[in-house]
Parts: sequence; C-alpha cells; structure tokens
Amino acid sequence: MKNSALVVMDLQNDITKNYREIMENVNAAIALAVQKELHIVYIRHHNLSDGTRTFKPGTHGAELVPEMQVVSDHIFTKSKSNALTSEAFAAFLKEHGIAEVYLAGADAAACIKSTCLNMAKAGYTVCVLSDCITSYDKKKLPEMLSYYESKGCSVLTLGEVAKRENTNWRTATHDDR
Repeated sequence: MKNSALVVMDLQNDITKNYREIMENVNAAIALAVQKELHIVYIRHHNLSDGTRTFKPGTHGAELVPEMQVVSDHIFTKSKSNALTSEAFAAFLKEHGIAEVYLAGADAAACIKSTCLNMAKAGYTVCVLSDCITSYDKKKLPEMLSYYESKGCSVLTLGEVAKRENTNWRTATHDDR
C-alpha cells in the first residue's frame, strides 16, 4: 500500500457546517491508513482573494480542525479548488510514486469535486470515501457521488474499503501508535 495515500482535504476551522458529522469516520480512515501504511496527507485551503473573510493565511480559521488526528507532517497548502495546484503536493505524489488516492474531507461540491476530476484526468486511481466527505449543501451529496463515478473514480464507504482490505475499521481507531 506504499503507493497509496489518504488525502484529507480542507477540514479547517472555517469549515463550520456539517464537518463534525464526518469526523469519527475521517479519524477512523486516518487510523486505518496508519495501520495499512498508506501515506497520510492533509490539504488546507488558503484564500488569497482580496477582502476574503475565510481561510485567510495565518488565522485560526485556516488551521486544521482540532478534532482531527494529525499523524504526519505531510500538510500541503493550496489556493485553488484542485489540490494538484499545490506544487508541493504534486511533487510529493511523484516523489513517493503514489498512484492511488483515497479522498476525504470537504467540500464535496467544490474542492473534493475538482481534485477528484483532475486527479483522475492525470491518471491517478481515485477512491472517494463517501462517508468521509461532506458539503455545505448536503442535498448535493448523492449528485456528487454519481458525478465522481461518471468521471472514473470509485465511491466506497470506509467500511467497504476496510472489508476489501480485510480490516475492521472500527477497531483500527483504537490502535496504539
């Protein structure tokens, strides 16, 4: 699994709507990724637009949410929806020969959508963890899941991934690290 990565996107303090609902699953995904020796990457968004009120670099709102387990120093910053626009993140993927990514985080209708599409176009195998993503508008989630699949990405729950890997993801969260 060394050529795989869990990519957790934009779970920052300025994401105030709905993210707490997925945190147990996101932390379970992180624990499973540790157990399976995947690279674990965190992407944070910095809004560089003039007059912005959210995701401003250097503010509390731009920091990763405190509820999230941060188990690696692989934290990359982007200023556009697509995570591949972070040159450091793209270089990390190349340097480590990562060909498969599991996506978690927010927002399903924006940054997850753009990253999913662009990573698939770039030849990565992409799996969106459907119970580890959220959106400001949760009514859009079913539409987004269909969209991801239409672009060649797989959509699985964390439990389905764990079953495929022959692991109980619920017990993975209690690993001693």
